[in-house]
Amino acid sequence: MAWTSLTVDRDTWEQAGERLRAGSSSLVSLWGEPGVARLALIDPSSHVEVLELPCSEQRFPSIGRVHPPAIRLERTMRDLAGLEAENAPDTRPWLRHAAPYPFLPAGGESLHQIPVGPVHAGIIEPGHFRFTANGETVVRLEERLGYVHKGIDALMAGAPLERAARLAGRVSGDSTVAYAIAFCHAVENALGVHVPSRTAWLRALMAELERLANHFGDIGAVCNDAAFSIMHASFGVLREQVLRTADACFGHRLMMDCVVPGGTRSDLSAAGVQQVRALLAFARQEFPRLVELYEDTASLKDRTVDTGILSPALAQQFAAGGYVGRASGRAFDARRAPGYAPYDRLYFQVPVVQAGDVNARVWIRIQEVEQSLALVEQILQQLPAGPISTALSPAADVRDGIALVEGFRGDIFAWVRIAADGRVARCHLRDPSWFQWPLLEAAIEGNIVADFPLCNKSFNCSYSGHDL
Repeated sequence: MAWTSLTVDRDTWEQAGERLRAGSSSLVSLWGEPGVARLALIDPSSHVEVLELPCSEQRFPSIGRVHPPAIRLERTMRDLAGLEAENAPDTRPWLRHAAPYPFLPAGGESLHQIPVGPVHAGIIEPGHFRFTANGETVVRLEERLGYVHKGIDALMAGAPLERAARLAGRVSGDSTVAYAIAFCHAVENALGVHVPSRTAWLRALMAELERLANHFGDIGAVCNDAAFSIMHASFGVLREQVLRTADACFGHRLMMDCVVPGGTRSDLSAAGVQQVRALLAFARQEFPRLVELYEDTASLKDRTVDTGILSPALAQQFAAGGYVGRASGRAFDARRAPGYAPYDRLYFQVPVVQAGDVNARVWIRIQEVEQSLALVEQILQQLPAGPISTALSPAADVRDGIALVEGFRGDIFAWVRIAADGRVARCHLRDPSWFQWPLLEAAIEGNIVADFPLCNKSFNCSYSGHDL
């Protein structure tokens, strides 16, 4: 993908912040290492710009001061790289849990707090939710995350490409394919490598299978949180069929480590093609019936319609990706723009609605399932023959590369610096959940506490992907 990398001074850095404030650019990510801060932005033409600011005194002008989506990223930079954002609106630690944590206050009469987590009743990742409520109505929600920090950035530094790809695929296990593709695209972009045509198509097939499995699981889980367990069970069957098909075709239910730098680890056999076709037939038989059941169940729609509304203005400001953004009017899809092969040769629509409630986020998933089923069929029909990988040779100098890949939650950003010896010098990966978790706090305001599980599942943000 085409992009620009610039080393800038403080004035240019602050001007970029003003572009974000004005809405003429959107924040892609903000990260750094000791002595250097980096800012990635995307403009309406889908051109990505990466700005690099030398920080001789470990300080840089705060972007969060003028653009709130950057605040949590700046707090993380302070904890990970020792970089201090000047005049930052929030200087609380993000990843360091030893000290007492001052949650943001809420004023008014008859308010009480409800702490939930970080350990939860279900088998889920840890996160603390602090509710301030007036009776049953939520006045403020604040999340405290960082409990599954894994040190991915540090583990990447100095790693061979194959090990780094394995690490990328473990940032968030439910998005292992999308993360691996993002990392590999960034590496291939840095080295100027064009993978074989069949590689790109196989990667797209894996990505769409991953999208289907997660959307099936999410739709059922939302219904389950509204006490409609039959839908949870039925969608669980669909999800299981996708996972079994993935295992039969690529040797792993989640397709972990199946995407590697320069190619894919395994090919799709003729028997695998038939397995995928059988999955398509089964899904097209069962899925419409379940959608009709969802739409015709008044008690279920009563829980999802007008619940957890996210305004289009906030979705746009936070550059919300995936079903969260598209359910609130933001039409961004990295498969289309900036775009990457083979999606430029595939027909698909990007569903967008404006309602922004739980029901809208379910319906975006429903429509994306329909699009993914059609995409999988197109991929099978057009899958080219040929090799599935190409050798990667280290360059004689340091190379940078980036990628923006559409995962099931939204766009995943990858920036990588390859050293002259072919190893990863630095790598940064950004999950869509960075810009979705804060929006969950906004969406739950004014709803009742009992609707939080429903809102939370309709967002389904990643803890692990957020807590690098």
